[in-house]
Amino acid sequence: MTEAVLAVARHEFHVALQERLWSVQHGVASNSDKDNVASRGIGRALAEAVGVAADRQRLRGSAAGTEFERRTLHFLRSTFPRLKRLRPGNWRILPGIAISEFEQYAHLEDLRQAASANRNLAAILESDYTIKPDIVVTREPEPDERINRREAFVMSEIARLTPLRGVNSELEILHASVSCKWTIRSDRTRNSRAEALNLLRNRKGRAPHVAVVTAEPLPSRLASIAIGTGDIDCTYHVALHELQDVLADGRWDDAAEMLAIMVDGKRLRDISDLPLDLVV
Repeated sequence: MTEAVLAVARHEFHVALQERLWSVQHGVASNSDKDNVASRGIGRALAEAVGVAADRQRLRGSAAGTEFERRTLHFLRSTFPRLKRLRPGNWRILPGIAISEFEQYAHLEDLRQAASANRNLAAILESDYTIKPDIVVTREPEPDERINRREAFVMSEIARLTPLRGVNSELEILHASVSCKWTIRSDRTRNSRAEALNLLRNRKGRAPHVAVVTAEPLPSRLASIAIGTGDIDCTYHVALHELQDVLADGRWDDAAEMLAIMVDGKRLRDISDLPLDLVV
């Protein structure tokens, strides 16, 4: 029987992460905090469950973050477009672009231009119009010919404000913002939440999906970004199924309980869920 597309893409994602990111050196996985006992133990067990090789060279710091974004971008490009039968449209999946380039946030460019002549205004607005999500999923406006393909649905005198019609707007619609965090520390949590709140607060129109993708092995740190509602839609782990299996052996009961709370509370899902969630 042919293996499911998502299963193949997920496996290839794991293999790709091992090329320059995911390894185990001196008993410590590259996504673990070497100064935290639980992080070392869970991270090493998770790496073994995924089949991560030991002593492979790995990137660090910002280079690791950039590589994780690149690999996550490839995963989404290899999966989401194949679901067009469920969500027709002209879609693009791109690395970070300023949100002011999209239809819901185009007004921020006007504010930027105004702020360029006023330092006090610039200090207030800086964080709003310079947001560049790690990955964006966009939808292009539709020509009337496509909208009217099966029946005469629109005409020039009506529906003159909706951005989905190409005659009304040439700007792409921001469908989703995906933040990529190889590991989670407090500063990275704050950045993701701040970006999410700005996306929600500054939009004119529908809110985009706001997601976080991470390889963080420690549930308590996952909770710092996954628990709570109102800003981030959901957090996606690169190997949630394997992490659940690792924590099921009873060595880390508190961590297993925390993970279950996030999963049962619909705040944490596997990376394989993300393409389908973007269809909604």
